[in-house]
Amino acid sequence: MKIDGILNSVRDGKLLDKQEAVSLLNVDNTSDDFYKLISLANEMTRSEFNNKGFIFAQIGLNAEPCSVNCKFCSMGKGHYAMDGVWKKDIDAIVSEAKTLIDCGIDDLFLMTTADYPISQFLDVGKRVRDILPDNIRLVANIGDFDYDTALKLKEAGFTGAYHIKRLREGIDTTARPETRIRTLDSIVKAGLELYYCVEPIGPEHTYEEIADEMLRAREYNVGVMAVMRRIPVKDTPLYEKGQISPLELSKIAAVARLVTRPHRAMNVHEPVQMSLICGVNQLYAEVGANPRDDVSNTEQSRGFTVEGVRQMLEDAGYEMNSSAY
Repeated sequence: MKIDGILNSVRDGKLLDKQEAVSLLNVDNTSDDFYKLISLANEMTRSEFNNKGFIFAQIGLNAEPCSVNCKFCSMGKGHYAMDGVWKKDIDAIVSEAKTLIDCGIDDLFLMTTADYPISQFLDVGKRVRDILPDNIRLVANIGDFDYDTALKLKEAGFTGAYHIKRLREGIDTTARPETRIRTLDSIVKAGLELYYCVEPIGPEHTYEEIADEMLRAREYNVGVMAVMRRIPVKDTPLYEKGQISPLELSKIAAVARLVTRPHRAMNVHEPVQMSLICGVNQLYAEVGANPRDDVSNTEQSRGFTVEGVRQMLEDAGYEMNSSAY
């Protein structure tokens, strides 16, 4: 399938099918077609998103063994690799949220392991919502939940939820794919904004698998789309499989931008500078526990700061939301 023809279809507003998505993913990263691909993704993001860059921040509320036992996660109960076990108290969470707000962010995510009590999470959400300016979205990143819980999240002040069907769900995790999809449906039915991502991408994943998740995100009409590469954490079962390169991740981000057609922002994780000329205009800062890190306070290790993220976006020529800082 000719790449020029596929890219012209995108320009004409056509939604790409799986075969076309896979053809784009198969583009040689050293070819002329690669530069045509990333150029179009960059052009679309700059024009459709008005050249705006966005900073999202995430607080990991707990570092504890998780029963879902994902083979790529540092907090899986069968291979716990974190340097500590803890749960932040609500005052510490509120304090960290205030600091992130003062630094200038657009969306704030609260993340937990799958076993974190939902009642406690709702209490945390209410306290954090009380201090959040109205223009900052509050997003839940938690385990699977039903429609009633989705409504409770909304009532507590959450505006959205990050949830996905992960690559090789049920194989590299103990979560059931149909359970993940039911949660996705509950999020949308409750009127929460769904944030989606193709992740955690490793060298062993096929382009067909990756394309399937891009198309799933499009079916849900997501406003914010992302792609994330798996970070090999020592002592986790998938450590030896390694990771894809920043170049490959950036190409996948460009394809996701064209295939999924998000209407607010495109993210790559973890932050990679070259992705910012491949259609990416949003990055994450992180504090607390991070499933890609064995240091339980990731701000002391892998986690990017708000200031670092802002600098990357500004270096790429994106205009930041000046009212946020």
